[in-house]
Amino acid sequence: MSDPNQPIYILKEGTERSRGSDARSNNIMAARIVSEAIKSSLGPKGMDKMLVDSFGDVTITNDGATMLKEMDIQHPAAKMMVEVSKTQDSEVGDGTTTVAVLTGEFLGKAEDLIEKKVHPTIIIDGYRAAQEEALKILEQIAIKVDPKDKNTLRRVAKTTMSTKLVSGHSGYLSGIATDAILQVAEEANGGWKVDLDMVKVEKKPGGSLTDTTLINGLVIDKDVVHSDMPKLVKNAKIGLLDAALEIEKTEFTSKISIETPEQMQQYLDEEERMMKDMVKKIKEAGVTVLLCQKGIDDMVQHFLAREGVMAARRLKKSDMEALAKATGAKVVSSIEELSANDIGYADTVEEKKIGTDKLIFVEGCKNPKAVSILIRGGSERVVDEAERSIHDALCVVKDVVEEPKILAGGGAPEIEIALRIRDYAQKLKGRERLAVAAFADALEVIPNTLAENAGMDQIDAIAELQSRHANGEIWAGVEAMQGKIMDMEKIEILEPKAVKAQAIKSATEAATLLLKIDDVIASSKTKGPPPGAEGGMGGMPGGMGGMGGMPPM
Repeated sequence: MSDPNQPIYILKEGTERSRGSDARSNNIMAARIVSEAIKSSLGPKGMDKMLVDSFGDVTITNDGATMLKEMDIQHPAAKMMVEVSKTQDSEVGDGTTTVAVLTGEFLGKAEDLIEKKVHPTIIIDGYRAAQEEALKILEQIAIKVDPKDKNTLRRVAKTTMSTKLVSGHSGYLSGIATDAILQVAEEANGGWKVDLDMVKVEKKPGGSLTDTTLINGLVIDKDVVHSDMPKLVKNAKIGLLDAALEIEKTEFTSKISIETPEQMQQYLDEEERMMKDMVKKIKEAGVTVLLCQKGIDDMVQHFLAREGVMAARRLKKSDMEALAKATGAKVVSSIEELSANDIGYADTVEEKKIGTDKLIFVEGCKNPKAVSILIRGGSERVVDEAERSIHDALCVVKDVVEEPKILAGGGAPEIEIALRIRDYAQKLKGRERLAVAAFADALEVIPNTLAENAGMDQIDAIAELQSRHANGEIWAGVEAMQGKIMDMEKIEILEPKAVKAQAIKSATEAATLLLKIDDVIASSKTKGPPPGAEGGMGGMPGGMGGMGGMPPM
């Protein structure tokens, strides 16, 4: 008979397991700590974070997704916060801090209810019902706008930039972002579609943020291949080639028997003739600027320079696609195929020196569906943060062009939704109404945090907001710069409806996912070789000593 006291191992030794309320409260605590950490960077008076990675590289930012990505987060529940802000970033491009703060608050309110013996499943159902109601309310209060109205789009871009490091130049940069998106927007299914990949952002430290420019064409981070080639070509006829301008080596093993010096010379002359033919073909097609995705042989470069053709090699595939859109050229896969029909046009193609680097500017395309923004700034850090800010601005303009509905900012929509959801909760029965009311309370964390970061008294601010909304002032919100409660629509603090809707959806889903977990089983981490042990059998404790304690040789 087996020994009844014998322990039974189901899980691997060293596995940690936490269950029930312990598991849940640990997860909630981890997610809330992350949320608290980035709360202080919400809004125009939010602070920035300096993040230093293991290589010593420094990132200074207040972009939620960037902060969470750069923090080396280990806890599995906290990693959920990183994922949720990544989703927000890839879907709508802005509101990444908001979504993390909201998720943390939803979990905090849920924990209070769990302590009052409300079952997590009831909270989850309540949250889902409240989310549906919140999205309906958003739809009702959203202001419809004209997707081509530059002024509105610029205000939306300016609002998102006012919270960033570059806020001092937000007026200028928001104009650039708006013009870029409107240039590449294309009509589709009765609305507009924007492919963000067609707005190429290049950054070069030097100058100041006001030297940032929008180029109706493209900036390519390459230089002209040969020093004798022209550095400026006007009324350029552009050929795009996706093949190497080199003599192809045969695919299979082959031998050429050369017995006399004359034959050797013939062989070399033939190679040269083939290269000359390539250049002749390019010249006959009328190309004055050749941009090649692969390599260009030195000899071909020499012949191209003689013919006065400007050329660049090893361009990125994405650059080639954007050039095709901007100049109207077709990318050709073989030099034999190149014809006058495949050629694109630009007013000027010029190599310019920016800082220490040479870049090729393709400008003045007729109706470019691809444009570039060249970001300048005082230092590497400023340029990096400017790029993140312009990315957010481009995204919000894109959101409004694709779904032309906006809201005022400053926490006004959250207060309005909270007010209406509390009314909705009154109609519900049982404990679910507690969860719906908790959802409404959690939404108020946004105006609350904006007021806190602006140095206002939070309790007074929320009380005033609630009373003004109760009196029908839908757009009363926190004006952080002046530290007052104001009508946010009148002072044109605007944001896309898509950003707010996505933030509420993502935060609710992340919170309900974590609430459903009641058991965390973590297997022990595999241990690497001991320090100092190298390769071979070193993974065993004390080198070879692990072999049954063999005596030293």
